[in-house]
Amino acid sequence: MIRAEDLTKSFGQLKAVDGVSFTIRKGEVVGFLGPNGAGKTTIMRLLTGYYSPDRGTVEIAGIAMDGQPTEAQRHIGYLPENNPLYREMLVSEFLGLAADLKQIPKGERREALDFAVSSVAIGDVFYRPVGELSKGYRQRVGLAAALLHRPDILILDEPTEGLDPNQRTEIRGLIKELARNHTVILSTHVMQEAQAVCSRIFIMNKGRLVADGAPEELSRLARREQTVVVELEGDGAAQALDTLQGVRQVEMEERDGRVRARLTVGMEVEVQREISRLVRERGWTVWRLAEEGHTLEDVFHRLTSEE
Repeated sequence: MIRAEDLTKSFGQLKAVDGVSFTIRKGEVVGFLGPNGAGKTTIMRLLTGYYSPDRGTVEIAGIAMDGQPTEAQRHIGYLPENNPLYREMLVSEFLGLAADLKQIPKGERREALDFAVSSVAIGDVFYRPVGELSKGYRQRVGLAAALLHRPDILILDEPTEGLDPNQRTEIRGLIKELARNHTVILSTHVMQEAQAVCSRIFIMNKGRLVADGAPEELSRLARREQTVVVELEGDGAAQALDTLQGVRQVEMEERDGRVRARLTVGMEVEVQREISRLVRERGWTVWRLAEEGHTLEDVFHRLTSEE
């Protein structure tokens, strides 16, 4: 559906995108995740043809963006960062203007408007001025404009930026609904948002793509150590845990006759097996023995700080 090869874009001395390549399949919901200035917005603009790359190519549904930009763009619905709307217009007037700009034939206009308005549930504000709407509803109007020509692909740049928590939840739910019938690409710097909405995540840092995978795959990719939490009761348990082979760090407390410990070890160390052996040999009671999970936020910090 989308193929980018060696995308590179500079602004003066700043290399905003540096040799980025990827393929996005039909039906995927892909999030570009990264800190501010990582290159996310520049990637969005390269994919939509708003920017031309200094080097590299973009193909949309097999159509080269540099060769047939208009044909390629027919497959894309784009909600840019900061959602440019004419606040003095009625919603109906703004969407009518958007339909004109997209060259939707007059005979298909009503059907296109009905589809877009119902898709994002803005029928109750259709005849209200854009400037009177909440930020959440303004985002919905921008999405409606992006949907008018029934594109295969939706590209959404920071779609929940500036929204309050309730509005964020609403827009995330709307994106999930739209993803049933569209390939969706969105950018965000909010880890929880990427994890909640996306089936695949690209982590960007300093213009480069530093990771690509499902959230659970990224967790495995970034883990170079494991954290095991154990709670034991028995003589000598504290001393034994403190001297286990391969343990890099121990956080331990003793209370009410139990030892509670958090052990950080390398991925190659089978620490749980060793603890189980000690439990059998020494007759300890095990109250808890589990590996601590790694969040997407842990992965994000590790990958972006290392880069």
